[in-house]
Amino acid sequence: MEIEISTPALLFPAISLLLLAYTNRFLTTGQLIRSLSRQAREHGEQELSGQIANLKRRLELTKWMQFFGVVSMLLCTISMFALFLGFYDVGKKVFGLSLITMCLSLCISLWEVYISSNALNLELKDLDERCS
Repeated sequence: MEIEISTPALLFPAISLLLLAYTNRFLTTGQLIRSLSRQAREHGEQELSGQIANLKRRLELTKWMQFFGVVSMLLCTISMFALFLGFYDVGKKVFGLSLITMCLSLCISLWEVYISSNALNLELKDLDERCS
C-alpha cells in the first residue's frame, strides 16, 4: 500500500483537538485537587483519602494520555518528513507507530473517563443520601 505525504497530515487536526481536550482534563483535575486541598485546610480532613487516591490515579493517567498523544504527533511529523525525503517504507512504518501510540492514548483516555464517572457517581450517591 502506498501512502502520500498528505495521509499522515490528516491526523494533525484530530491530534491537536485531542491534546486540547487532554489539557482541559488536566486543568479540571488540577482545580479539583486545589479545591480538595482548600476544603481539607478549612474543614479538616474528612474521609478524603478515597478522593485523593482517585485524583492521583486520574492525574497519572492524564499524564500518559498527553505523553502518547504528543508522541503520536511527533511520529506523524517524522513520517511526513520521511515520505517527503522519499523514504516510503520508513514513512509507512513510522506512521503505523503513530497510529498505535494514538490508540494507546485513546485507550488511556477511556480508562480515565471511566474512573471520573465512577467518582461522580459516588458523589451523587452521597448527595442523594444527604438529601433523603
